Amino acid sequence: MHSRLRAAILAPLLLAWAASADLDVYVDGALASGWENWSWSTTFNFAATDLYEGLSSISATSDAWAAASFKLEGQFNTYAGFQFDFAGDPTSVQLYFQGTTDNAQSAYIPLTAFPGVTTTKFTTITIDFSALPPSGAALGSGAWDRLNFQALANGATYHLDNVKFLTSITVTPLFLSAEPIGNDLIAVTTQGKVDLTTVKVKLNNASVAISNTTTYSPIDTPSKTITYFTLAKSLTAGPLVITAGTNTTFNYTLPAVRYGTINVPNVKAISPNIYGVNFPTSASYIQHLGITISRWGGNAVTAYNPSGDFTNAGNDWYFENRIADDGNADAWLGWVSGAGSKTALTVPALDWVAKDSTSYSFPKTIYPNQSAFDPYNSDAGNGQFNGTYVTPPTDPNRAYTPWNTTLAKKWLTGLVHKPDIIHIDNEIEIASSTHYDMHPNPIGFDEELARVVNFSIAVKDALPTVKIAAPSTCSWWFYWTSAIGLTDNAAHNNMDFLPWFLGQMKAKETAVGKRLLDYLDIHYYFQPDTSANDAAAKALRLRMTQSLWNTSYVDESWIATSNYNSQPNNKAVWLIPRMQQLINQYYPGTKLSISEWASTADSDITGGLVTADSLGIFGRYGVDSATYWATPDEKGPVGLAYWLYRGYGTYFGSNSVQVNMAENIEGIFGFYAGVDNGKVSLVYVNKNTVPMAFYISNVPTGKYFIRHFG
Repeated sequence: MHSRLRAAILAPLLLAWAASADLDVYVDGALASGWENWSWSTTFNFAATDLYEGLSSISATSDAWAAASFKLEGQFNTYAGFQFDFAGDPTSVQLYFQGTTDNAQSAYIPLTAFPGVTTTKFTTITIDFSALPPSGAALGSGAWDRLNFQALANGATYHLDNVKFLTSITVTPLFLSAEPIGNDLIAVTTQGKVDLTTVKVKLNNASVAISNTTTYSPIDTPSKTITYFTLAKSLTAGPLVITAGTNTTFNYTLPAVRYGTINVPNVKAISPNIYGVNFPTSASYIQHLGITISRWGGNAVTAYNPSGDFTNAGNDWYFENRIADDGNADAWLGWVSGAGSKTALTVPALDWVAKDSTSYSFPKTIYPNQSAFDPYNSDAGNGQFNGTYVTPPTDPNRAYTPWNTTLAKKWLTGLVHKPDIIHIDNEIEIASSTHYDMHPNPIGFDEELARVVNFSIAVKDALPTVKIAAPSTCSWWFYWTSAIGLTDNAAHNNMDFLPWFLGQMKAKETAVGKRLLDYLDIHYYFQPDTSANDAAAKALRLRMTQSLWNTSYVDESWIATSNYNSQPNNKAVWLIPRMQQLINQYYPGTKLSISEWASTADSDITGGLVTADSLGIFGRYGVDSATYWATPDEKGPVGLAYWLYRGYGTYFGSNSVQVNMAENIEGIFGFYAGVDNGKVSLVYVNKNTVPMAFYISNVPTGKYFIRHFG
């Protein structure tokens, strides 16, 4: 009785304290009470006086991808937000929050999302937990107890001061955007309590009346609202001015309309499996974005050992063993399929898998002069001297244990949760580089074929109804040749690799009496260099989706000047039709899978537009399965592209509708139509830098649900 009474008294006292006082992380000279320094590869001065407010500040220098990380003895779930003073290069640091007991992690918050940050003076940054920048999504539930200031690829040096969690945040009423999105429709996005009656519209210098408004708060960004204003007249070409509040103005110059049409009776089925990703983060992620297929893949799965869930990412990380990031493959298959996604599992097909979670292949004690060592394990090296691997090769028994088809069959037979597709390893054509420690010799046509055939037989014996995807080739170069080089082509009647592979797999079906290849699986990464991410690079990024289909689009990369393959029109990629032609010629009935692809800029809006364009292209041109590499941020630009097609149970049509435009504008505009049970879906992707207007005929009259981002 007495202990219960004490608990009942303490609870309101604690709640009152949490609601009435901010929580300091750092004030002057040291971390506040209750906080621990969990940083890695970062040096500190907690009493810096070269730049400070009050008595001192934190000066931090972090290596690439290292972090100033602070852990609370408790949780900061009850706080409304986070505030700190920052001085440094905002392009070099990102912030995120974690829960160490439940493995919760927030989205990454780039400090570039905050204007005015410089290296020479402090800028106060406030983060509202109901609207994390830049997406505006809420922090969400989690046992939040850790914060991380993480350096990016070039490392970072910066100062922090007045770091604290806030009990309350005043949301400034703002009109964030106002844009025309329909014939007579304007979308206005706001935060806080704004006065919507102040919204006024002028078209060609004449006021336009507002006949109706509809407001809603998006489920995934509850801090913002979108109000759709229906105008009393249709928009036409000319200046459009939208004013809101006391001093907010949005100006547009509306262009003349372009014309197009849809032909609803002319349809082609869209495979539902094109809306996939690698390694989704949670069941809610799958359900929110409508993910249809999820792949367990990547370089680390080549060494995955299901007896212990050990793996090794090869040269991606110092040839070190570890526990697989996503744990047990069978359990992963279970929760992913339980969330409503189909599953694709990668089966190792080399001769070794990781033997434990701690060994590594190139210890400094044996190879002291290596080019680089793991910053977190100074004895584990990268196996290279001056850019070339050590010779003779290391003993694979140092980190690995043998693997073969018998062990693979035993594993697959014992799976509780059966995958829908099995990939025969991952990019093994480059194993002599990525997995040099277990396979130092270049893999040629014959060895790759033999491994695919042998493991496919084992897979079909274990799981007769599963579909098999191979060879999961890494890039355009290796579609056509091997790591041995063009002498390998010459030894195989001067054939390019993928056509040769398809023909051989067809012959193997005849020989063994069953199909051993259901999907021709490739990886496709756009080759143009868009790393500068300036205006020219962004325009190029938006053009390059034409390489997926356009026979006339000369690739704006090294591909246009290479002559090593014997394919027709080899200055252009025209990936999907090209692969479908090869399938039809060499192994009819095989499906096409692209199990890795990416936008080249996940955090940039152009990356989201590339993704939306690509998903539309996959549906129109008949890709059978596609999984993005790797796991796009649910609220970031790429995640929004998935949301556009599949988010929260509202799906793009399951049949692609023929679209015809009066002008050839594919480089600046993507337009996709779908239909399902008589309901038409339309996706417009404006890749231009100015507004575009369209009149599309044959669109059925009715009420449409609208989504937009950009």
